[in-house]
Amino acid sequence: MPTRTEVRSVALVGHHGAGKTTLAEALLASTGAIARAGTVERGTTVCDFEPEEISRQLSIGLSVAPIEVDGIRVHVLDTPGYADFAHQMALALSAVELAVVVVSATDGVAAQTLDAWRAAEELGLPRVIVINKLDRERADFDRVLEEIRTAFGAGVAPVELPIGQEADFRGVIDLFDDTATFYDLDAPAPRHGDEGPIPEDLLDTEHSVHEQLVEGIVVGDDDLMARYLEGAPIGRDELEGTLSKGVAAGVVFPVLCASATTGVGIDRLARLLVELCPTPAERRPALVSAGESLTEVPCDPDGPPLLEVVRTLSDPHAGKVTIAKVLSGTLSSDLVLTNPRSRADERLHALESISGSSTRPLTEAVAGDFVAIGRLSNTKTGDTLAPKTMPATVLVPEPESAPLAVAVRPASRADDDKLMSALARLCEEDPTISVERDDETHQTVLRVMGEVHLAVSLERLARKYGVNVEREELLIAYRETISAVASVEQSYKKQSGGHGQYAVVRLRLEPLGRGEGFEFGDEVVGGAIPRQYIPAVEKGVREAMAQGCLGGFPVVDVRAVVVDGKAHSVDSSEMSFKTAAAQAFHRAMEEAGPVLLEPIDWVSVTVPPESHGDVLGDLHARRARVQGTDTTPEGNQIISALVPEAELTRYPVDLRSLTGGRGRVRSRRDHYDVKA
Repeated sequence: MPTRTEVRSVALVGHHGAGKTTLAEALLASTGAIARAGTVERGTTVCDFEPEEISRQLSIGLSVAPIEVDGIRVHVLDTPGYADFAHQMALALSAVELAVVVVSATDGVAAQTLDAWRAAEELGLPRVIVINKLDRERADFDRVLEEIRTAFGAGVAPVELPIGQEADFRGVIDLFDDTATFYDLDAPAPRHGDEGPIPEDLLDTEHSVHEQLVEGIVVGDDDLMARYLEGAPIGRDELEGTLSKGVAAGVVFPVLCASATTGVGIDRLARLLVELCPTPAERRPALVSAGESLTEVPCDPDGPPLLEVVRTLSDPHAGKVTIAKVLSGTLSSDLVLTNPRSRADERLHALESISGSSTRPLTEAVAGDFVAIGRLSNTKTGDTLAPKTMPATVLVPEPESAPLAVAVRPASRADDDKLMSALARLCEEDPTISVERDDETHQTVLRVMGEVHLAVSLERLARKYGVNVEREELLIAYRETISAVASVEQSYKKQSGGHGQYAVVRLRLEPLGRGEGFEFGDEVVGGAIPRQYIPAVEKGVREAMAQGCLGGFPVVDVRAVVVDGKAHSVDSSEMSFKTAAAQAFHRAMEEAGPVLLEPIDWVSVTVPPESHGDVLGDLHARRARVQGTDTTPEGNQIISALVPEAELTRYPVDLRSLTGGRGRVRSRRDHYDVKA
């Protein structure tokens, strides 16, 4: 097994369509981990193995695929680039030593490129940038490099230049060695380059960009920066050493060239990942919480065993498989660890290395490794496994609140019996899904990150657990109240032989302030209604309030006062006064100016500056009351508003369209107000 210095882990992150899965496949083929690269189009890649991924040609969950370079194991994590699955990307970044930001040479820096960069930056994670798809039509290295510089700042340092454009992209120039590597595009894949001289027509460009490389590197070292500004020469070894230190410190970001489809630059990329990626021991220790204190746990094979769960796979036939990063210690089969969240002991029955969906047995796994473990019944994505003597929880990125709420109902009675247990298992796999049963509307409500996330979740529900559901209109939990004072007298008399029913109740309704709920008052004097029946009057009022009178919605913000009444010594009872009070309440509601209240949500919308006007206009069309606007350090606009909940049922989807995928929304129930 590798020691800690022989293990690395990198995450491929970036926008959907940048070619991350194909790049992972090319790395696997180039290093001999697989005999032949599969394709996303044919559904034959290692990392996209779920049926929902294959049918959509879209990565949905993070995948782990190890490669070996010069005897060093590198765990390559392929992550989703679609916004609905951003939490999978965040979990991957929390568990690796290097982020490889993949940018398409045709599309440039896109919304999820920026999100991935910010997520890595918040974690203090070293970053390398790969401009991929340089073989495609409309590929433009210079344009995309300028976009990268604009987006990510002075530390961007191109260490390679492409040779040839679009379909003629056939090699790369090494700006450190002043050499070129050429690839035979007619040779069978995987292709490996041969060194040669730099083409004469690119010599001037190489010298110019070499200076830009030096500028990008010396940013990470104050002494070198001073020497550079003074015009003093800086040696190659100094530059390489400073580059490595700058990458590890997260202040220098090398830019590499590649085509995952043709294989140009892939063998160089594999070697550079090993050279530039810090070892697990060099990265900052894992931060764990133990009670109210925070502790750092270094990556040490001889330390206490500590695992971070990054993904849970569940299959009705194969069972549950947990994928975890070994943050500390050395694991062996049958080791017993504790899950601090569930407080359950988990036995590691069998350890396996994992490559996509394929596994093979392991005798042990060391700090820095990724491992697959079967049959952990009380552990889910995001959990920690630790020794019982150290019940510590690793701090991992929390999923954002799912903004899209959708009501579903079982398609048949058989589905109804299995629905809630199947949804619970789905939530174990994917912590961004939440399920609630609305007792008021009697609907099962799923909260998901977007329409694609919803479609994928429902397909998994049917495929894995045999439960089919139908989508239905999401009902809004309105309320009713009154706008004026009203008084009524209501009698309830019933005689059918023997004891009858008799009660007379005079009731006054008064409006209360918004959010004050319900008050009950008693102004009966002289025993007109015996004291033992007053609670029955209140009970009748409360039961009537639950039914409302406009649309059957609960009544709120009302004071009901029983003023007077009459009783019969024989025929009066609790039931008769409860019935009379309920009838009195309904009549009084009709006379007291009933109005409908709708839920109002507090909404925070983060958008790029160029979308600010469009988003504001859309919010006003949704009857929003804008409370203010702020600016983030990155220059984005944060709009705070109060918006009727009925206007927000599809807002996350519409916002994504308005902002090109860059808008984000958070919301919470704030108050009820009169429906306009």
